[in-house]
Amino acid sequence: MDLTSEVGLRLLFSPISSHIVVRTACCTVGTVLPVYSTFKAIESNDQNEQRKWLLYWTVYGSFSVAEAFSDKLLSWFPFYYYAKFAFLVWLQLPSANGAEHLYMSHLRPFLLKHQSRLDKILGCIYNEMVKIISAHQTEIKFARLLFMKLMASVNQIGCDYIQPVQRQSNCSIEGPSEADSDRQSETED
Repeated sequence: MDLTSEVGLRLLFSPISSHIVVRTACCTVGTVLPVYSTFKAIESNDQNEQRKWLLYWTVYGSFSVAEAFSDKLLSWFPFYYYAKFAFLVWLQLPSANGAEHLYMSHLRPFLLKHQSRLDKILGCIYNEMVKIISAHQTEIKFARLLFMKLMASVNQIGCDYIQPVQRQSNCSIEGPSEADSDRQSETED
């Protein structure tokens, strides 16, 4: 085992920082790496890799929905995040083919069985979203404009932070201007 792996494992299993580190590791393994791998699969136009990552995202999305309802309870169990980390790694490992296994054995049969009902539910949700968006066009345009202005301000702050504006090139300290000293002398008289 090389030094990097040993340091990583020690950090992951360290009792002091483990909660933060393992949650970060879950996020990285569960989303960051798959996003980049999906990007590479799309750009390479490799059908097998694209299918692999579609299966992963289908299983991961289903897991995320289930976790949203159970996370507050499950997070109290010792080693929950370690188990989650191991599960996310298992989903992606080519030798285990975990995402395809879960999809084919559990998710696909469930979705096929309830497909017509789910299509109706999603159709209703979509229709309601269209109604809401149509009814609130003015507010949406306002929110978009506000968001764009906010992003321009953030961009400007970032640019100012990266390349600060030069205030004075000679770095000298100047006294009050002549107009200020004239006003001051008039008030003293």
